[in-house]
Amino acid sequence: MFRHARRLAPFTASVAAFREGRDTPRAFLERCIETIETREGELKAFVVLDLDGARAAADASTKRYRDGRPLSPIDGCPVGVKDIIETADMPTQMNSPVYAGWRPGRDAACVRALRLGGAVVLGKTVTTEFAIGRSGPTLNPLDPSRTPGGSSSGSAAAVGAGMASVALGSQTNGSTIRPASYCGIHGFKPTLGALPTGGMHPLSTTLDHLGVLGASLADVWAVARQMADVGGTPGSPGLPGRGHELPAAVPPKRLVRLYTKGWQEAELDDATRAAFEEVAGRLRAAGVEIVDRSTDRELADLEALLDEHVDTSADILAYEMRWPYAEYVERHGEALGPRIRGLVARAAEITQDDYRRLLDVRRRVQAKVMELADRADGFVTLAASGPAPRGLDFTGSRTFLIYWSWLGFPCFSLPLMQVEGLPVGLQLMGYAHADDALAARAVWIENAAIAPPAAS
Repeated sequence: MFRHARRLAPFTASVAAFREGRDTPRAFLERCIETIETREGELKAFVVLDLDGARAAADASTKRYRDGRPLSPIDGCPVGVKDIIETADMPTQMNSPVYAGWRPGRDAACVRALRLGGAVVLGKTVTTEFAIGRSGPTLNPLDPSRTPGGSSSGSAAAVGAGMASVALGSQTNGSTIRPASYCGIHGFKPTLGALPTGGMHPLSTTLDHLGVLGASLADVWAVARQMADVGGTPGSPGLPGRGHELPAAVPPKRLVRLYTKGWQEAELDDATRAAFEEVAGRLRAAGVEIVDRSTDRELADLEALLDEHVDTSADILAYEMRWPYAEYVERHGEALGPRIRGLVARAAEITQDDYRRLLDVRRRVQAKVMELADRADGFVTLAASGPAPRGLDFTGSRTFLIYWSWLGFPCFSLPLMQVEGLPVGLQLMGYAHADDALAARAVWIENAAIAPPAAS
């Protein structure tokens, strides 16, 4: 596992101390603020900070613990909110001049759920333009010469630096799992619609996921479960599971190792390959059977199907972006970045019949993946094609991430590898509406991958 060279701020591990009076949410917050004051000037993780509001919320939380009446298991948890997610008390600006200074006058559904649970909202974290375009100024907390990943750049950097315990992200292609990998933290992208997206600026109705980045797996799951209490996105049954506690560890009997296009990328180096093999070896030593296309024709056929069709996600994205982005481009022209303008232009070439075929293909591939649910407990691959790239213009390859975003199935990034002193995440992927089962296996895998193999 990546050994953090800086202080993270895992929250759920401190709740017992709050209940027993050995610590308080206000004191916990002040430790986060100390880190903000030390590092934010360099890292630029936040667009807006509301430290006065955070202190008031932490004081209220401290009183509730003192009275034995916390609102939820995340009462007092310091949280950052990606700046494409609406907040009533702070502007929501999408890293775009189109929305400079804009105040929506309401909280997004997820933010409302967090406040109802007593979470402490620190501020708005930097995003790339509309979560898909030009990068913001945020730097990687482990190596400021590198990208933190996008589009949830500020969220990952804030958690990775210890400024917040949890931050909200989003994922349309790879925008939660990749920055979690680059910043050495935990990332969770649920089944499409399992967490509420109301009040999150849209890109693509059938690709947009609300994501969670956190200092620990327990923090990520507790915050996700709290947000699920207000319901999922309409049309989805919501995030499965009961309560806020992380599910008990369940060992996977069999995992599928996916060899998809990312393994042929130039960015993927031998050291990253070796790190993945080492983790896979630990899992095998712990009793997990890992199967792949080399010995299973059904898996080979599935991978061929995935690789053949995954790039159609770009056309789905373009078609579903027509509103409101075509109007943005019409009204504001080159105030919008080239990627957004290019997608709008591409959308004009896609017909309704084209779109129908794109959806039909995806449904067919989703069904093929679900057919494996009785044969394998999940899938593993890299969460990124290596450590974070240098510079800010390129936020990293999406190739390892795009498959499970396109399918709308759940996945985690677990900080289990280190390459040249920098983190790389293991991506654990599962089946639709089985997020809790995947979380249980993530708990076991994290423990098994950290512990040395048992002596023979």
